Amino acid sequence: MNIATLVSPQSLATLLDARDVLVVDCRFDLADAGRGAREHAVAHIPGAVHADLNADLCDLRKQGLGRHPLPEAADFSAVLSRWGWTPRTRVVTYDDAGGALAAARLWWMLRLVDAGGEAAVLDGGFKAWREAGLPVAGRPSTNLPNTEPSSTDRLERRPATAVTVAFDATQIVYTGELREIRDDVVLLDARAAPRFRGENETIDSVAGHIPGARNRPFADNLRPDGRFKSPSELRAEFAAILGDA
Repeated sequence: MNIATLVSPQSLATLLDARDVLVVDCRFDLADAGRGAREHAVAHIPGAVHADLNADLCDLRKQGLGRHPLPEAADFSAVLSRWGWTPRTRVVTYDDAGGALAAARLWWMLRLVDAGGEAAVLDGGFKAWREAGLPVAGRPSTNLPNTEPSSTDRLERRPATAVTVAFDATQIVYTGELREIRDDVVLLDARAAPRFRGENETIDSVAGHIPGARNRPFADNLRPDGRFKSPSELRAEFAAILGDA
């Protein structure tokens, strides 16, 4: 059974017992970097491993490459190995921001290592999972960190693997290249409109946006309930932004 780019909570629930399915909890808070790990310890989808945006999905040691530079391929290989991933593993990622944060990033990174055909994002994230009344695993936050997983989390301990992946450089654009091609491409800025306009910048040191960029806030991709809009809706809305591009 293949998985689509978006997976509903109910569909994911039917896959939890499959040994070739890896669920990754990517919850992360830009204002509190440790919150995602704490929330994962308290409650998560059974069997899910936790991905830390700062430690697992980027390399903060790199300077001049933005707030969350891609890690080296060897470091990402080590992360995937620790999670027990193989090229045959199907991966479902989730966060608590409709996929706007690390869930979509991990999905993209898996595409960069040619695993995108078997990678998906949980539609609606952890909120949708809870609202569907599906089971969670974890422990009370007052317990010691080394407390054994509950019986409902029997899939937690996946055996480590030894894999080596490489990023497809043709799918990555760095600042220097963007300066050269900016007039020949359509650049979309997915941040909220006030940040795009430079009116309410609380994260980056410089407000505003790259000259020539168009704004399509990620939140506009979602319905009020946090699920993604239909493909036809998204197609029409992006066509209005892109025009003849």
